[in-house]
Amino acid sequence: MPMDAKEIERLIKARFPGAEVAIKDLAGDGDHYAAHVVAREFAGKTRVQQHKMVYEALQGRMGGVLHALALTTAAPQD
Repeated sequence: MPMDAKEIERLIKARFPGAEVAIKDLAGDGDHYAAHVVAREFAGKTRVQQHKMVYEALQGRMGGVLHALALTTAAPQD
């Protein structure tokens, strides 16, 4: 069963309140998405650490309900 883009956004924002989240369905099938996440919690973290934090926010859905997620992350530029 495909995962809805709004559900991906909800899970990420639940873990990172105030984050900027943009989700794009890459194939129109509900299984392949791109996400861009800007969150203050990423400050001082490596890209690998940032991506791991997002995957954890998805609560085990990566690789199961959510087949593919092209992820870009950043800390806000204040």
